[in-house]
Amino acid sequence: MQTGKTRAGTLGSAIFSAPQKRVFVMFFLYSLALGGIFPRLGDLQLSMGIGEAALGAALIGMALGTQIAFIFVGPVLLRFGHRAVLLVCIPFLALVETFATLSPSPVVLFLLLAIAGLAVGALELVINLEADRTEHLLGRRIMNRAHAFWSLGFFAAGMVGAVVKQAGIGAFIHLAVMAILVSVLVITVFSDYRQAPPRPETSAPAPRFVRPTLSILAIVGFTLSAMLLEGASIDWSVIYMRDVFGTAPFINGMAFAVGALSMALTRFFADGFIDRHGASAVARLLVLVLGAGALLVTFAPNPVLAIIGFAFIGAGGSVMFPLAISAAAQMKDRPAATNVAALAQLSFITFLVAPPILGLVAENFGIRVSFGLGLPMVVLSWFLLFTIAPQKAKVDTL
Repeated sequence: MQTGKTRAGTLGSAIFSAPQKRVFVMFFLYSLALGGIFPRLGDLQLSMGIGEAALGAALIGMALGTQIAFIFVGPVLLRFGHRAVLLVCIPFLALVETFATLSPSPVVLFLLLAIAGLAVGALELVINLEADRTEHLLGRRIMNRAHAFWSLGFFAAGMVGAVVKQAGIGAFIHLAVMAILVSVLVITVFSDYRQAPPRPETSAPAPRFVRPTLSILAIVGFTLSAMLLEGASIDWSVIYMRDVFGTAPFINGMAFAVGALSMALTRFFADGFIDRHGASAVARLLVLVLGAGALLVTFAPNPVLAIIGFAFIGAGGSVMFPLAISAAAQMKDRPAATNVAALAQLSFITFLVAPPILGLVAENFGIRVSFGLGLPMVVLSWFLLFTIAPQKAKVDTL
């Protein structure tokens, strides 16, 4: 007699026979679990009776927990494997975010988000390792397409959040139902998952802390605009629409969802454009689109133009960081793993410092000014376009 686990695993294998398809699903389900809380941050702010600065400080918790996981989670992955991390951490993340909606103070919210960040760090490593290994196994690029499914998960989370908020459903009930749904889907798809074989190692793994070179610092500078504006859109777009235009909850949530959708669509088709036109040309276009989005959000006279601005930010920032990762990996001064680790560690600092800075600026100067801080970063990215090297690879077909 088959157990429920066996039946679920067989179903997952039957539906997602090609290895890249289950990689796409893991990106989607992870981001669906992660993205649930962001459309409800405005509700959390009001329920705790705090300003943007305090909310921004609380949001550091998730980034801090993620950074801690990056440093210490390696032995856990070796001990338990990628399947266990998927089966445990995605439902755990959804559960912790559910209880975070009940936070009575920013301190409690900070602590719960830090705990959620531990799961985020483990999942970020696992899903990106699986995408990289599956690329090697298939012999064609799937990384940008995998991240497109991550953005689709955020879009789905944003749309659900907009609808249930407009319907007057509380944040706890909303996220609890989402957590149950995500958990069932994770068990169904991944109960029999076998992680992809690792790439053949040609050099020693990168150390936990890596000294950046001047070239890596330049590439980091190129990514700052995308990371700052993407983080600002995720954390503050709903609150921006509420405070600037006083629009209905559904419209507020649409700003979040539209940004995620435009990012997903751009990532889905980016590889073909990179192969045809080169990484440098694509990066140049992305920086222009990102700058246009930042200008629109900063100065938009009405909600329609603001939402268009969030769509531009999503599209413009969509693959700037993947392009930077590829550029770092192609450098010849050090092993690829070392340069990629240095880039990731430095770029991640943006997510640590951005929420409190943007929140403090929003509280004292207005939330439009918070998004305006991205404009000098866009100019910096434009002058650092030379850091992005051309890429050539075959394109994946779904």
